[in-house]
Amino acid sequence: MRKHLVRALLAVGGAVASLATAAPAANAATARNGICETGEFCLYYGPGETGSVSDFSGSIPNYGSTQPGCYEFKGPGAGQGQCVKNNARSAKNNTRIYVVKVYYNSNYGGSNVTYNPGGAGDLGSLSRENASHLFEPVS
Repeated sequence: MRKHLVRALLAVGGAVASLATAAPAANAATARNGICETGEFCLYYGPGETGSVSDFSGSIPNYGSTQPGCYEFKGPGAGQGQCVKNNARSAKNNTRIYVVKVYYNSNYGGSNVTYNPGGAGDLGSLSRENASHLFEPVS
């Protein structure tokens, strides 16, 4: 009887441990899911935050220009599956604590467009001419 009780308690403990570790994994699945969520910076394939979206939670020094090694538009709509580099036309900064700059060149070089926390809009001169973005803490 005692052996059965110990086995049952170990099984319950293992199940509880599995549940405890499953929660963070489920939350991690929302990263880069094609939905512009709070805390993310999002690039859109179309103007005015239309078309497919590519969502980011940090700086990207090079979007990459070919599949399979590029960052792609993940959300539904025009542009889905295409590489972000030189294809984004608008953006939304859905963070509260970062200024995000989109750059013409990789490695944060060349001209840039700045989005303050909560800001959104077309990329202007960088429309379809973009290669990286940088998160900077609001000072």
